[in-house]
Amino acid sequence: MSHPPDTRGLVARADRLLSPVEDATNLIAALFVFALMCLGIAQIVMRTLFDMPLTGYVDLVELSMAGMAFLGAAYTQRMGAHIRMELLLGALTGRRYWAAEIIGAAVGMAIIAVLIWYTGAHFWRSYELGDTTIDAEFSVWPSKLLVPVAFSIWFLRLSVQLAGAIRMVIDPSREPEGVALIKDVAETAREEADAATEEH
Repeated sequence: MSHPPDTRGLVARADRLLSPVEDATNLIAALFVFALMCLGIAQIVMRTLFDMPLTGYVDLVELSMAGMAFLGAAYTQRMGAHIRMELLLGALTGRRYWAAEIIGAAVGMAIIAVLIWYTGAHFWRSYELGDTTIDAEFSVWPSKLLVPVAFSIWFLRLSVQLAGAIRMVIDPSREPEGVALIKDVAETAREEADAATEEH
């Protein structure tokens, strides 16, 4: 019995091409968090010691929210670190499991596509109007642009996972590529212990 054509090469290449982009956006999201922490410390010091609060502090916090909330979404999707219905998926095996993954990825892509459309329109409207924050009057459109960009990367990640799941439905004996696998508690704890050991 001959196997259908193996598309693993295509899925694996797409996964490899997209992963550095996701790593970079996740790093940017982490930098947003770090910068906000530093900004908060500076605000406390300036307000407490010098009675000179930073101008536009609240505006900067508001503008940073989009980066922190969305830029790491595709990376989280790739790592399987997002909230999933694993109690249900864990009971499925073989083609049934991969069929459930296809449904989940397809539904996710539909939702994200709608969000890309509306957040893109929201960004464009803000850009055309020259929308600014209330206090310091910083431009708002760069922050709003981050949302459809992050969602677009997330959409691409879901596309890779959809292709990977379809590939596994065709032949479940193949090695999974481009999909997030369910990890049991013991495996997760072991990986965290190994990571902690490497840091020391």
